[in-house]
Amino acid sequence: MYKGGSIYTPRSVQIFRFAGLFIPIILVIYGVFIQLDFISVPHVVSDFGFILISFWSLFLSIIQFLYPPTSALDSALRLVAYHLLAGAYLIFVAGIASPFVAFWLLLMIASYVYFSERGLQFSTLGFVIIVLTDIFVNKSHEITVIYDLAALAVILITGFVVFAVTRSQEITKAELTNSKAQESLQRDRVLTIVNNMTDAVFSTDMDGVIRVYNAASMNLLDTNENLNGHVIDQILPLVDKENKPVKLFRELQNAKTVTKRDDLYYNYDDDEQIRLEITYSPIRSSYSRSKHTQTHDGYIIIMRDVTKTKSLEEERDEFISVVSHELRTPITIAEGTISNVQVMMEHPNVTHDMLRDAVNVAHDQVIFLASMVNDLSTLSRAERGVASDSEDIDVRELAHKLLDKYQASAKEKGLHLNLDLPSKLSTVHASRLYLEELLQNLITNAIKYTKEGSVTIIAKQHAGTVTFAVKDTGIGISKSDQAKIFQKFYRSEDYRTRETS
Repeated sequence: MYKGGSIYTPRSVQIFRFAGLFIPIILVIYGVFIQLDFISVPHVVSDFGFILISFWSLFLSIIQFLYPPTSALDSALRLVAYHLLAGAYLIFVAGIASPFVAFWLLLMIASYVYFSERGLQFSTLGFVIIVLTDIFVNKSHEITVIYDLAALAVILITGFVVFAVTRSQEITKAELTNSKAQESLQRDRVLTIVNNMTDAVFSTDMDGVIRVYNAASMNLLDTNENLNGHVIDQILPLVDKENKPVKLFRELQNAKTVTKRDDLYYNYDDDEQIRLEITYSPIRSSYSRSKHTQTHDGYIIIMRDVTKTKSLEEERDEFISVVSHELRTPITIAEGTISNVQVMMEHPNVTHDMLRDAVNVAHDQVIFLASMVNDLSTLSRAERGVASDSEDIDVRELAHKLLDKYQASAKEKGLHLNLDLPSKLSTVHASRLYLEELLQNLITNAIKYTKEGSVTIIAKQHAGTVTFAVKDTGIGISKSDQAKIFQKFYRSEDYRTRETS
């Protein structure tokens, strides 16, 4: 369908369809009164001429009403036909000075709607030609010439005013459209920024109903549902440390400035719980001097999952507590033993064996301290994801190395340290440092918590995979503690573990 000029709209088309249908009917009726001499005009066309003008006017009006134009050429031809018929009617039937000359303004407006300024120019030029033609035809009637010129002036002035007003509205509409486009662009930019944020962002109205949210919020809530129109408390039920419900909307209402909390939790449907850091604030919109109060258009909420961060902070605090305690013991023993050696060296009755035993005690504590620092260094590298170079490790050789290393410790406790290896074992490609640390932790714990019996180092190969295991005859691990064996610094509270430091 033809798009028309700059102010062309479907509503304007409807208006011109009905105007094009009824105005010719009115003009034909008026012409009939003229032909019957009910209305006196200076010149009257013949009956045949009037019938011809009336027929084509009515025919064109019906076509225009039933079949709207579909192309620029179709619209142009119909406008030309309307102009010719209107001109013929004014010249040969009603006269330029008739009140119905005002209908020419509708033709000018229609021309402007369909073809913008160019259409208006041609319509105006057409009216000037019609007036000049009427003056030429009726030049013997001076009063008619004066009326024609007056009508021309009125139509031109009125047409100019209508054009100016329409143009002004068009400019205003263009400015409004541009303003809306800029607003839409700014909104799209803001939404793009919000959607690319890793933190979940919600914007609600004053009633706590969600109006804007980003992709990260859907990831945080683990949902694909549309959140718009939902109350924030329904979408985000929160609890505190005591698992008591917390109404977020009530917190929003109480917020006067930017507020941050990191002590709230959100529970998923599978009972998994995450800890949230929530920053929220009213969205300030204006300031009323008369009321001396601030108003706002809703609330902005930014949240992130800090479960791991807070867990690491708690682990760090526990780590510092445990390490400081564990390091203090060997340092105290070594420092005390060396102090005793200094005193004993000045005593005349101290034997060489006594000094040697004291120095050996201090040396053992320093070795133990060095081993602990090495373990902490290894843990630190593992936590930071810094791995040593991987290499091909002979599993049989590694198992015998661990056996030789801890054979003496097992023997001191009266335990048998055994190896359970198949006849064929291939190599594994891994970090030797980390693999040895893992196996050493298992072996030392087995020796530590086994009072009698044996500790067996096992390695088995199946379908290209080597499985390591350490089996002992010790106190074992309760089922409740088995779920926590990979937690750092965790130690079972079993009464049997309290016997060992």
